[in-house]
Amino acid sequence: MVSAYGWTQRWWAPAGPLRHNDVVDSSRFSAWRPGFAYREQVLPRLVECACGSRDLHRWRRRTTDGLSGELLEIGFGSGLNLGHYGPDVSLIRAVEPSPGARRRSERRIADQSIPVEHLDLEAESLPLEDASCDGALSTFTLCTIADVERALAEVYRVVRPGGRFHFLEHGIAPDVRVQVWQRRLEPIQRRVAGGCHLTRDPVALVERAGFEIDSVEQRYARGPRPWTYFTLGIARRP
Repeated sequence: MVSAYGWTQRWWAPAGPLRHNDVVDSSRFSAWRPGFAYREQVLPRLVECACGSRDLHRWRRRTTDGLSGELLEIGFGSGLNLGHYGPDVSLIRAVEPSPGARRRSERRIADQSIPVEHLDLEAESLPLEDASCDGALSTFTLCTIADVERALAEVYRVVRPGGRFHFLEHGIAPDVRVQVWQRRLEPIQRRVAGGCHLTRDPVALVERAGFEIDSVEQRYARGPRPWTYFTLGIARRP
């Protein structure tokens, strides 16, 4: 069992002890700031816990069904979708800006036969050629990307004509009373959940990017309604 002092030393302390005559190098404190520690150590664990339930894995399995070839996955996180890809998937190009989440994905990547290629940049600017991916996937990601319109424009650019974009997202509910609570809670949600919005409309966002919607399923999942109005969609680049 790690004591409170031990936990603090492990995650917050600068590298090595300071002596009274040391010249302090500010870079030694890069992981000492509370915001950094929360964003890179705490938040990836919270997201994995919140998005890794048995019920959500059933949703993920349905969302990945039918994808094949070389895929782009935005918001790869800790690799929770890896176990649900079918045998026709040959490569995953993963976009995940959080080093903490990428570290947590290493074990899942090692346990799978599908090669994963991490792209270092964020989804708003992808280092890929036009029409270089057979399809794309996003699960619980469009809610968080700051410039989501630009990110989806990049997804559209790199998916080949006829390629499919599968997405599983939470968003604005159809019920007015739930919407009221979503708008009340959103400022807090954005602060504690890495910029996550509760009031985005994923279908409208995907359509505005130029994709054609093939199918959409929308309903409440288990849990508090401001967070659980889910959209499972399949879109196609014309």
